[in-house]
Amino acid sequence: MTSLDKPTDHRNADPDGTGPTAGDGATGGDSRAVTEAALFEAFGGVRGMVETVLPGLLFVTIYTINKDLHISAIAALAVSLLLVVVRIAMKDTVKHAFSGVFGVAFGVVFAMMTGNAKDFYLPGMLYTLGLGLAYIITTLAGVPLIGLVLGPVFKENLSWRTRNPGRKKAYAKASYAWGAILLAKCAILFPLYLWADTTQLGWVLVALKIPPFLLAVWLTWVFLAKAPPPIDVFAELEAQEEREKAEKAARAAAPAGDDPGHRT
Repeated sequence: MTSLDKPTDHRNADPDGTGPTAGDGATGGDSRAVTEAALFEAFGGVRGMVETVLPGLLFVTIYTINKDLHISAIAALAVSLLLVVVRIAMKDTVKHAFSGVFGVAFGVVFAMMTGNAKDFYLPGMLYTLGLGLAYIITTLAGVPLIGLVLGPVFKENLSWRTRNPGRKKAYAKASYAWGAILLAKCAILFPLYLWADTTQLGWVLVALKIPPFLLAVWLTWVFLAKAPPPIDVFAELEAQEEREKAEKAARAAAPAGDDPGHRT
């Protein structure tokens, strides 16, 4: 059992909060492996990326061929729903597929309302802008968004805020990285929304789906792999419950041992 599987004793923690101490019991390789697995789970892995890219790719491909907004929009929405159905049929988590459905649905509704095919992409672009700002603002406020997202995945919840300063610093760096990457992406897309046609904007959007995302995930992995291991608050709660049960059992047994009727 590594320190990631049991409560962390921070009496021996690194006073600077910059890295695990010898008493932590987890090797650097263990920490990196756990971090990689957690990021893979949180962001959906390869399948999640496919589900993110496919609807938009289908929309711009069909629109490039026939310039028909309705067919392109319906096809994109249909494939998003199909991805959810496949997830449900396989009894897999649907959170990534559902987020794709909502994003595509908003784009379809907006484009249909305005009659402008480029508006299919506008809700997603606004979401990207808002998310980029959220990463920056929450970090400046001392509660980096990436820590709120990944804390439950690492079973540490919000313990990093007050009990694990080195980890909080890593989350802050990762959140700044996410914010900067997303805002840089917006700096490319919004001028294209104004100046480019639908197909040009669509293909640039498809091209910018995965590389910035992978860069942000990789930087998050780099920062967290060098950070102190997470405090497993669930294991701590279980250990506390076990101690309370043992103390209760000991108190219950004490009077029986002191009963005068049992004395010789």
